[in-house]
Amino acid sequence: MAIPPTASARAKIRAALTSRGQTAFLSAALLLGILVGLGASLLVWSIAFVTEILVRSDSVAGIGKWMVVASIPAGLLASWSLNRWLGPGISGGGVAETMVSVNLEGGYLPTRLVPTKIAATAATLGTGGSGGREGPIVLIGAAIGSSFARHSNFGLDQIKSLVAAGAGAGIGASFNAPIAGMVFALEVILQSFAVRHFSAVVVTSVAAAVTTHTLVGEELFLQSPPHELKDPRQLILFAILAIVTVAFGILFLRVLDITSEANLKAGIPTWVLPISLGVVVALIGIAYPETLGTGEQFLTGLLSLRDAGDYLWWSLFIIAALKTVTSALTRKGGGSVGTFMPALVFGGAAGAGFAILVDPIWTVSDIDPGAFALVGMAAALAATARAPLTAVILVFELTGDYGLVLPLMLAVALATFLGDRLHPESTYTMSLARKGIRLPSGEDIDLLDTVRVEEVMSAVDVHATLDMPLTELEDILERSHHHGLPVVEVGKLVGIVTFTDLERISGPLDDLTVGDVFTVTPIVVTPNMPVSAALARMASLGLGRLPVVADDDPTELVGMFRRQSIVSAYHRALGTSTGRHLYRDRLKVRTQPGAMFFEVSISKGSGAVGTLVKDIEWPNGAILVSIRRGSRVLIPHGDTTLEAADILTAFGTGESREKVASLVEPVHDPAST
Repeated sequence: MAIPPTASARAKIRAALTSRGQTAFLSAALLLGILVGLGASLLVWSIAFVTEILVRSDSVAGIGKWMVVASIPAGLLASWSLNRWLGPGISGGGVAETMVSVNLEGGYLPTRLVPTKIAATAATLGTGGSGGREGPIVLIGAAIGSSFARHSNFGLDQIKSLVAAGAGAGIGASFNAPIAGMVFALEVILQSFAVRHFSAVVVTSVAAAVTTHTLVGEELFLQSPPHELKDPRQLILFAILAIVTVAFGILFLRVLDITSEANLKAGIPTWVLPISLGVVVALIGIAYPETLGTGEQFLTGLLSLRDAGDYLWWSLFIIAALKTVTSALTRKGGGSVGTFMPALVFGGAAGAGFAILVDPIWTVSDIDPGAFALVGMAAALAATARAPLTAVILVFELTGDYGLVLPLMLAVALATFLGDRLHPESTYTMSLARKGIRLPSGEDIDLLDTVRVEEVMSAVDVHATLDMPLTELEDILERSHHHGLPVVEVGKLVGIVTFTDLERISGPLDDLTVGDVFTVTPIVVTPNMPVSAALARMASLGLGRLPVVADDDPTELVGMFRRQSIVSAYHRALGTSTGRHLYRDRLKVRTQPGAMFFEVSISKGSGAVGTLVKDIEWPNGAILVSIRRGSRVLIPHGDTTLEAADILTAFGTGESREKVASLVEPVHDPAST
């Protein structure tokens, strides 16, 4: 029987993807970029569709600008309801959740986030809510990447690359700026510029941007004409602008802090929050319509300014300040919006307002408000998101010109420096810090970076199955002294079950099995992962054990990383560190003529007996290598106590050998003569 062509083609594609070679990996990255581009296009179309419905409704009802008083609360309530009914992660931005997924959860994001995030974001922004679509697109792209990578059977590190690539591709697709999307994925999501991630991120970002641009067109993207530095003396003004923009950035961060920590009073239904905050956002928007929606049209107008036009500097400053408020309130009300675009909007407004303010004072050259808006936009993003490279590259791609490279680099560097000093957390890490989550940083290097998980992981001595009765599981946990077991079915890891799962059951355990309580898709580590990264993952999520899976198969269980593994790793790391010091010392000794290994025996009456190694004044040019005590060989450290008949192996010169021998000779007692 002949195989249908479509089935044959699908089989070939699946075989290519599951081969897990570099060619298959890059092919997967290309296909992922197309999928993310489709997702980004669908989001843009969905927002436009909801907006069009409101416009047509208003043409019938004739409400005018007061339409938002009804539409925004309705949009926030819809997004809030989706988040409550279908699970967390739908409201808010999405960048922080993606960072946690990539750095702590092995790149896992549920596929359900793709349609629900699109629906919630369209409801929020399409009805007039204030915020950006970039955060949601990041999460949508990352969720597509996570689902795609898991179903293609790639290893954990490749899954992380594809998830980050999907997130960066979302930024690239949203702005038609693939290079900025690539840099965002490396700088913010992965917080690493490791070469192994680079190729996938590049391919996916370019494919997503091309796909979205082809489907959506040019008109729905943020655009800017080219600008240039007209007078080098204006660098002084751009430096001052960076300070002004940081002030608005800190205001934004403070407002996000305050609104995030505020809670409803007891007795008030939770659904009141999205409705009431939606009304407040709408009322602000009636007075200043520029503070609603994504603000792309308003910002595009600012970037095209060549003079003050119809704007007053103080009105632009008010818009910048109110944009921080409406964006924060939209997020607090359950809206699915990001902070990326609001930062660009209030930065651009602050930049243009500053240019209009100083124009009458600065008489030495012409002021270009559009150029100041562009630099203010980049400075605001650097101050709030701590993404200076992304900010600079994004401006280059928007303008297609390098005429503002000097003021851009100056303002972005200064904004990043001041932002770090005045508010240590970025818009993306603030929510994580409130939950006690601290993502591992490339600068966090300690002894445990030198030890791999495979060196200290324990063997899987016992595991649970889905049909195992909970009474049997409880007995196994008590006998094995483990607090959790991996759940394995048909030789594949399917989850993990712990004592905590048992404690959550209020009734008897007799009629329940492991399949009723276990945790699906557990957090895992791989053998080649540094212990420091595994420990960060364990500590940040409050876990006591992590399954260790094969690098190329996330379902193949190869060991368990438990708390005792950390102790073993620390001792191993200390030994490695000590060994490195000894190695350097040996190199120094080997440069001396006549250096060699030698042995000396500690006599019974020697003063060295009962003395700690660290308390003996060893001669220069001699390195203590080992101690042979009976049939055992000890690696000496400072707290090792020397005993009679110990044979010391050392390396050094002939002169040092004589000095070591004299240290272990019997003590001469004058009374005996």
